[in-house]
Amino acid sequence: MTGVAVVPDRLAAAGPAARDRLAETGAVVLTGLPPHPDSLAQVAAALLGSTLRELYPHRTRRSLDGGVIDLHADSFDIVVDIGGTPVRRRHPDEDYVLVQLVTPAPSGGDSFVLDAHAFTDALPTNLRTFLAGTDVDLYGRWAGIRGLPATPRVGRHIEYTRTGRRITRRADGALPLHRDPDEEYVASMLARFDEEVGRAQSVLPRFRLYSGDVLVLDNYRCWHGRDPHTGERVTHIQTLRTDQAG
Repeated sequence: MTGVAVVPDRLAAAGPAARDRLAETGAVVLTGLPPHPDSLAQVAAALLGSTLRELYPHRTRRSLDGGVIDLHADSFDIVVDIGGTPVRRRHPDEDYVLVQLVTPAPSGGDSFVLDAHAFTDALPTNLRTFLAGTDVDLYGRWAGIRGLPATPRVGRHIEYTRTGRRITRRADGALPLHRDPDEEYVASMLARFDEEVGRAQSVLPRFRLYSGDVLVLDNYRCWHGRDPHTGERVTHIQTLRTDQAG
């Protein structure tokens, strides 16, 4: 997996070095932080500064004897009604994600990261063409989840923002568009894409997070996941958008 695997540097504090390394590789691990959700907002402000546009509510994930979490980019489309006012709690084009380990699992739970731009650029030509040229329903498998809009979210796995920033998406919710005349072809290419991602995931180097560590990811460029674990594992997760998003 030369050229596509990412093992993030471990740095002691958010500052110029962390910012530069994040820009170079798309991922960094910040150490020595209190295992508290406030650390996520502090890291976001220190790394991204005045480019921050919107922080979405942090979420705490607890898993007991958890299975593998496959390679993915964080994104979701949730708008809720609070007192009669629509409030966005997640966004399909979140461009950074911060994951803080609070409670390490007694065994397992190591992390892995992939440079999705480099990975998809190395795929066979017809699969690359599909990812960049075919619209899919990005959250079709998740239809019916409360808060998820009923209108399909149509997009491509590889797209560009209006300022030219590349987005390489990866989620387990993608389906062919409703009544797409090429449905069979689209479904077969999505399955082939899953197979390619699975092969890459199996050989990626693993790295371990410790309590308080924050894994910071360029969510447009890097996919991440973790291995199965025994016992309890707790993380805080926060996604956000900068002025370069969307």
